[in-house]
Amino acid sequence: MVKNLGLMNTYWAMILPGAIGTYNMIVIKSFFENLPNDLFESARIDGASEFRVLWQIAIPLSRAVMMTVGLFYAVGHWSTYFPAIMYISDEKMHTLQVVLRKLLNNNPELNMNVDTVVPTQTMQMASVIFSTVPIILVYPFIQKYFTKGVMLGAIKG
Repeated sequence: MVKNLGLMNTYWAMILPGAIGTYNMIVIKSFFENLPNDLFESARIDGASEFRVLWQIAIPLSRAVMMTVGLFYAVGHWSTYFPAIMYISDEKMHTLQVVLRKLLNNNPELNMNVDTVVPTQTMQMASVIFSTVPIILVYPFIQKYFTKGVMLGAIKG
């Protein structure tokens, strides 16, 4: 499908196939189903349009679940490996995880122009830390929404 759409060697090839996850859609759907209809009815009685109800009532109430799903997508796209090796052949467009894999395999194609020789294991551990630091830095700011969002959007029997 990606090849037929002409998306090979583009960043869209890695973004579009995973744009909507079924689990995330179920979490968001169940969250919106559990919102009380009285809020929306009272806004409509006060003369609010559907657009205003969405932007001033539904979206602010769904901040926790949206941040949770956003974190799921961010981590998923950040650590993507398979689509990058499958859809991207241009080495300039390879993701961090592909370069990290080359480094961990001691690939001689990875030409690092350094004057000093760095021990292999040191370089491997540094690259692992380098790839995890962005997610570790973002998570503390989203943690309060994450716990709340997972519980609010959980499927209730």
